[in-house]
Amino acid sequence: MFFSIIIPLYNRPQEIDELLFTLVQQGYPEFEVLVIEDGSTNSAGKIVESYRDKLNLRYFFKPNEGQGFSRNFGFERAKGDYFIVFDSDCLIPANYLQLVNDYLSLHKLDAYGGPDAAHASFTPIQKAISYSMTSPLTTGGIRGNKKHIGQFHPRSFNMGVSREVWEAVGGYKLTRLGEDIEYSIRIQRAGFKIGLIPEAIVYHKRRTDFSQFYKQLHFFGRARINIYKHFPSELKLVHFFPALFTLFLIFTVALNFLQGFILFRIPLVTWCCNFLLGVYVLLLFFHAWSQSKSLRVAGLGVVAAMIQLTAYGLGFMQDFWKKVILNKK
Repeated sequence: MFFSIIIPLYNRPQEIDELLFTLVQQGYPEFEVLVIEDGSTNSAGKIVESYRDKLNLRYFFKPNEGQGFSRNFGFERAKGDYFIVFDSDCLIPANYLQLVNDYLSLHKLDAYGGPDAAHASFTPIQKAISYSMTSPLTTGGIRGNKKHIGQFHPRSFNMGVSREVWEAVGGYKLTRLGEDIEYSIRIQRAGFKIGLIPEAIVYHKRRTDFSQFYKQLHFFGRARINIYKHFPSELKLVHFFPALFTLFLIFTVALNFLQGFILFRIPLVTWCCNFLLGVYVLLLFFHAWSQSKSLRVAGLGVVAAMIQLTAYGLGFMQDFWKKVILNKK
């Protein structure tokens, strides 16, 4: 099978250098790489050109349209039997393409997704963010897990679709705000078979600090409402969990603050809220410790989980109020 690897890129020259270096190491040789520079002001053209003699590589520079439409640009020019999409901040294990080829040879999948993990070279904050985004104690564990809830929707940091899917369904209709989930839903509703390849892991850097992570997850929360506007039946009870947790956290903090006022004392309620929050924090800490073998990463993992849930919850509530309750476009 011949693969076309499509990578949208925006102002991340260092990341594409690291990603292309990992693709040079692939043991499976039948693939091409298409780098789609999406109107960057900090071009990676020279870095990409340095890999011209090491990879079957094509580089394109186009006006900025967002990652979804940049992937469509690559799909239109791809030569492969199967298209694979990576985010530019991923590192790819050397056996990735061989694993995918072997799996697809045995299991007929029209589209697939794979999990992500933390690489040993990641900073403690990156490892903590990776833990939060993959942990079963947050919403992160739903995506790349064999026991995922409901229909599995591949995410475009690690996703593949067959040429047959592209020719029948087309590409992304959205360029941002949940474009990969919307695409996955259309593929599934067109009757194609979608599955998770558990061994097809990529090392996903995501964000390098907590402020960037907050912005990304706030965006993800808003994206879930955008998906709802296209497919109302895809909004599940589990998607409300971060918003409910955020409201609980705000309520608990407010109770503790108001306890200082003589006229406002609800000690039992305050104690119960503090107890539940404390238990959850301890569960996060010890689970992160068991996964990372690092006390520092475990502590940062708790912070990352809190940021993940509250940022997603606030973004979710913001657009739920604007687009669902007020019905604003």
